Amino acid sequence: MAISKIGTLTIGQAPCPDIALLLDAALPPQVACVLDGLDDAAITARFAAQPGGAVLTSRLLDGRAVVMDKPAVGTAVQSKINDLEAQGCDIIALLCTGEFHGQPTQRAWLLEPDLILPATQTALVGQRRAGILVPLASQIGSEKEKWHSLAREPVFAVASPYTASEEEVATAARSLAAQGADIILTDCMGFTAWHKNICAREAALPVVLANQLLVDLLRNLL
Repeated sequence: MAISKIGTLTIGQAPCPDIALLLDAALPPQVACVLDGLDDAAITARFAAQPGGAVLTSRLLDGRAVVMDKPAVGTAVQSKINDLEAQGCDIIALLCTGEFHGQPTQRAWLLEPDLILPATQTALVGQRRAGILVPLASQIGSEKEKWHSLAREPVFAVASPYTASEEEVATAARSLAAQGADIILTDCMGFTAWHKNICAREAALPVVLANQLLVDLLRNLL
């Protein structure tokens, strides 16, 4: 399979600075963003979080964070996948660590972080205890199931990659270390080298960025 065009799909709004530099270093992609062109009213109408329902968070163009209903995002993701495939993308990389199952393509090679990263990181962690850094407290319950294949039950801490201060990130890292974590895994594409450096400094543990790991794996296909 000759790869001539890569498509990337985020659930936020362009230009998606969190991972743009990482991706550009691999191969400038065709970018699609679920929330592009939508104002606050439209985002609320289509993606408002439902009481007790699964949620995802991402960044808006102006830097604000938004919390969205996960099933509604999944429907929009499929539409964007179809658009990227129609534009001739050979590979489509979904830039979200949320679990989206059954997202079909006709021809393109779809890279789904929720299938790739937990398996890779589980093998990396081995018998050690993982500390999972998540954006929202309400995600911890669902994330326990996502990481069920880890040899030891993981521990969790919360810090939004979009709104948390340096001290909030530092507090989360110290919490993971205090809970016995041997390594920190960031469970959101929004966490950056800035977050990694804070966590490594405060917890004195290895830190694996989800976005960097995905891009490193993507490079091997090119």
